[in-house]
Amino acid sequence: MKINYKNLIAALCVAATALVSTAAQDSAAPEKATKQRPPRNSQPVVTTDAKALAASDSEIPNFEETRPAPIFVELFNGIDLSGWVDVNTSPTTWSVNDENLLVCQGQPIGVMRSERMYENFVLVVEWRHMESGGNSGVFLWCDAKPQRSRLPMGMEVQMLELEWPFLHAQKDGTPRPLAYVHGELFGAGGMTATPANPRGTRSQSLENRCLGKGQWNRYVIVAVDGTVKLSVNGKFVNSIRNASFRKGYICLESEGAEIHFRKISLMELPGGFANPTNTVPVVQ
Repeated sequence: MKINYKNLIAALCVAATALVSTAAQDSAAPEKATKQRPPRNSQPVVTTDAKALAASDSEIPNFEETRPAPIFVELFNGIDLSGWVDVNTSPTTWSVNDENLLVCQGQPIGVMRSERMYENFVLVVEWRHMESGGNSGVFLWCDAKPQRSRLPMGMEVQMLELEWPFLHAQKDGTPRPLAYVHGELFGAGGMTATPANPRGTRSQSLENRCLGKGQWNRYVIVAVDGTVKLSVNGKFVNSIRNASFRKGYICLESEGAEIHFRKISLMELPGGFANPTNTVPVVQ
């Protein structure tokens, strides 16, 4: 069959004209409650996120300048007690010896505190006991106000010499649990928290990793938003959470026996959810 292309083209033109006419009639109809398309030549709507992605390098914030990356700072300088305040011990309790070690004589029972408060941080403490059964610790988020026991409210990270459970046996003569001496975590002086590895209200380490008298131990303490995780000599072994206070002082404890510290360094982390109800009062 021979196709008449002139007639076919004419028919297509008629159909196209009809479609255009129908579209014009639709556009003249009353508006419906639907979203209208933007004009063909309008600019696309750019969200804030998209704007940030499309920004030039000069418009992107330089976080290295506005928010420097966290670094460790030394809370103990190896020379003197700068940065620390005695709370309720004595002028002879704390000193720096010829080996640049911080020495605590252990008497009287009490603490010294950091000059300022901290919220979220990583704290590295290297310590050694010099007496069998020695007792000490570090307090986090502490109010630095001694209670009747001469120790303050705070999250205690326990530091006990390995002979302590045997020298302080229970009433029936059996040694106390070894968990006492390997980095227990617990709220003291009224602070509450939820232990990850419960021994009553305390959280006990899952491994016994502390070393005894005269040997150095290394604690790495991560404290963020009411949660504390403890590494003992290279391995995380303990945790506690939901601390009732989340911002306060750091305190070192004097509790009856000589203990040495050779490193106390802190990396301050960005703030979190501390507020007036879970921040200790400023000590005047």
